[in-house]
Amino acid sequence: MHAVRLTDHGGPEVLSVESVDRPEPNAHELLVEVAAAGVNPVDTYFRDGSYPPVSLPFTPGVDFAGTVVEHGNAVEGFTEGDRVFGTGIGNASFQGAYAEYATVPSDRVVHLPDGVDTTEAGAAGVAACTAWRALVDHAALEPAEYCLVHGGSGGVGHTAIQLAEAVSARVITTAREEYHDSLEELGAETVLEYGRDDLEDAVLDHADGGVDVILDHLLDRYLQFDANVAGEGCRVIGIGEDSPDPGFTNDGAARSKDVSYQFMSMFNTPDLRVPLRGVAHLLDTDKLRIEIADRYTLDEAGEAQRAVLNDSFLGKLVIEP
Repeated sequence: MHAVRLTDHGGPEVLSVESVDRPEPNAHELLVEVAAAGVNPVDTYFRDGSYPPVSLPFTPGVDFAGTVVEHGNAVEGFTEGDRVFGTGIGNASFQGAYAEYATVPSDRVVHLPDGVDTTEAGAAGVAACTAWRALVDHAALEPAEYCLVHGGSGGVGHTAIQLAEAVSARVITTAREEYHDSLEELGAETVLEYGRDDLEDAVLDHADGGVDVILDHLLDRYLQFDANVAGEGCRVIGIGEDSPDPGFTNDGAARSKDVSYQFMSMFNTPDLRVPLRGVAHLLDTDKLRIEIADRYTLDEAGEAQRAVLNDSFLGKLVIEP
C-alpha cells in the first residue's frame, strides 16, 4: 500500500509517499481502508517534533473515515464492510491515517450512518470532538446561554457554532468579513470582525452585558478579553497550543464575576466513542456539517500541512488516499 511517511522531524518537506506493507490489526484493532483523513494543526506538531516524540518512520493523520477490511479476534460490534470514522490515532502511540489503510484501536472508532458523507466524517474527528468536549462536557452549555466562539471559521470554530446552535444557545463568533454570511448560515446569531477596535464593547452589547461560555483557541491573546466580556459565572474553555496571555490577571474582572477557566485537550477524553457517537448523530440528522475547504492526495500531504497552518479558509482540509 501507499502511505505518507517521515523518517526525521522537520518541515512539510520531510513528508513523502512510500510503498509499505499493509498493516495487520492486533486483537483489539480494526483494519480500515481509508477514504478520507482530516488535516489538523496537531498533525504538524507530531511531524515537527514539538509534541511527544513518535517512533520513526511515522505516518501522520489523527482523523479518518473509511471501510472495515479486517478486525482482530477481540473486537466486537464491527464486521467487514462496515463504514466507520474516528479520531485519536497518528500520535505517539499509533500510526496515522495518511495512508491507503490504517489500523485503528476499537475504542476510538464508531459506525458511520449510511447517509453521512465519508469525506465530511473523515475531517470531523478532532474538530468536532474538541468542540463537543469543550461545550458539552466541560462547559455544560445550556439553551439560551450566550456562547462566544473565537475564530468561527476554523475547524473547531465552525463545528462549535453548529453544536451550540443545536442546543439552542445564542452564538456570538469572530471571523474575517468574508466568512460572516457562511457562519450565520451555520447558526451564529452574531458574527463580528475580529480586528475591530471596539470588539469588547460589541460582544457585551450582543450578549446583554456578559457571555456565559467562551471557547478560546487563542490563549495568548484573549484570556483577559474573556474576563472582560464574561458574565457572572462564565465558563472559559481553552484549547490550542498557545501560552497564556501575559497580560492576563485573575484579579478584577475574572475574580469579581467568578469566572472559571478550563484548559483541555481532546486526547484526554476518557472514551472517544462518546463524543464520536454524538457527532455521528448530529451529522446524520443534518444538525452538523463539516465544510471541506480543499482536498489533497497523499502526494500533496506536505502542501496540506503547510496550508492548515498558514492559509485562511472556512472549515477543514482533507486528504483522500
